[in-house]
Amino acid sequence: MPNRQGDTVFQLLKSLTKSEKRNFKLYVRRNSALSNLKVIQLFDALDKMTAYDEKILTRKHPQLRKPQLSNLKSHLYKLILESLRLIKQEDHISLFLNEQLDFAQILYSKGLYLQSLRILDKAKELAKKHNQIIILQQIIDFEKKIEGLYITRSMQDRADLLTEESAKNNKQLSIASQLSDLALQLYSWYIKNGVARNSKDLSEVKTFFEAHLPQRQDITKGFYEQLYLYQTYAWYAFIRQDFLQHYRYSRKWVELFDQHPEMIEVETAHYIKGLHNQMAAHFDFRQIAELKSCIEEFEKFTRRKRISTNENYKILCFQYLYLAKINLHFIEGSFSEGLALVPHIKDQLSKYGQFMDRHRILIFYYKIACLYFGSGHYDKATDYLAQIINWKTDLRSDLQCYARLLHLIAHYELGNYDLMEYLIRSVYRYMAQMQNLSGVEEAMFQFLRQSFSMRREEITAAFEKLLKKIRKFENNRYENRAFLYLDIISWLESKLQKVDVQTVIRRKTAKTN
Repeated sequence: MPNRQGDTVFQLLKSLTKSEKRNFKLYVRRNSALSNLKVIQLFDALDKMTAYDEKILTRKHPQLRKPQLSNLKSHLYKLILESLRLIKQEDHISLFLNEQLDFAQILYSKGLYLQSLRILDKAKELAKKHNQIIILQQIIDFEKKIEGLYITRSMQDRADLLTEESAKNNKQLSIASQLSDLALQLYSWYIKNGVARNSKDLSEVKTFFEAHLPQRQDITKGFYEQLYLYQTYAWYAFIRQDFLQHYRYSRKWVELFDQHPEMIEVETAHYIKGLHNQMAAHFDFRQIAELKSCIEEFEKFTRRKRISTNENYKILCFQYLYLAKINLHFIEGSFSEGLALVPHIKDQLSKYGQFMDRHRILIFYYKIACLYFGSGHYDKATDYLAQIINWKTDLRSDLQCYARLLHLIAHYELGNYDLMEYLIRSVYRYMAQMQNLSGVEEAMFQFLRQSFSMRREEITAAFEKLLKKIRKFENNRYENRAFLYLDIISWLESKLQKVDVQTVIRRKTAKTN
């Protein structure tokens, strides 16, 4: 489990590339007359450390005295950010536009109002081109301030034009803000609870969605209004397990960027997330050819300079690409082949773990556990599931529940019957407490309890009875989540056919195709 705690300066420094480190030193030396700056000494000392330890730092570098260290680190942090800002302006339109606003403010303070307005006018056109409606409002407000205080004679009807622009942009901002709030809250609900578990959950989400959805959707013509609208509907559909609507709005999400290709550079993270949702939708529908095609296109996208030069985008692409690849192995039934991905995933989690959210790491652990379970390596599966179970978190209560259930089934496969009685009570109590028990889980617990007293010749009939009972839940909206996390039916069929799970899934896939 990665250590998510650490010194902020140390974390920032370790995220720098070689060129960024070189640029930092040039920046500091260029802006200082001193040849041997303590801040550079601190930078070099931290750069050589593999883990932050203040005692080791002050012992090896006595010139970095402890009373000064706090101020030195704060100064170093500020200088690193300043140096990064200078070289990142071309990569981020918002940084460039904010710089133009700073220039306009400087000119304004010098009394050069017309020069300030000229910069603001150019910045406004650029903001409109890239749909930067938040910064656009700042520019318009600054223009209104200048026009309201000074007689610029810049053009006739200037007041009417600025008022109209401001009203239109404010309306866009209001709708975009409402939709982004709703999309974020729905996503937060999903991260905490998973998909809707019962009619109570469904009613709660529906009521919240309808109460917060802006009424005038017909006026959502701007890029951000449409983006947040599609995200809102995508999360709402996924929580309700309406996979067709989730697929539809995930497609609209990606197609919006196809219609505005310049926005891929501006909102790269949102584009990556849209591609991830589209691949997840193909997985939900078991569309092998479409998922393969999306993975190939996504891999091409990850080789763009925009991705290779940005650590945040590299981390996002790693997460979503490898989750999609694992999902492809799941629907193909190629669990053993999928294990080849695990060493690289472990390396990347070790490298990027401190920068990734816990929710995503938990999903990787669960997916890897499923690969091991599906390929018959039940002991390795329990290792990864134990990491989820022992990680104290309030995220994804559904994932915590299914990790415990799969952990229980893996021990059943391993024949650890001395642990089973305790585990059954523990897992049942946990899932009941989390209000996460469905008909599928109840049937599984009943079977596992009774399995202790069954004779060998009775097991096959018991598996057949359990399979028949669970098949009745396949088309039940509230039971369907069990099949999203655990392919119980394929596992039961593997026990009856006396083959491993991946063989059963391969046969199903071949038949379906």
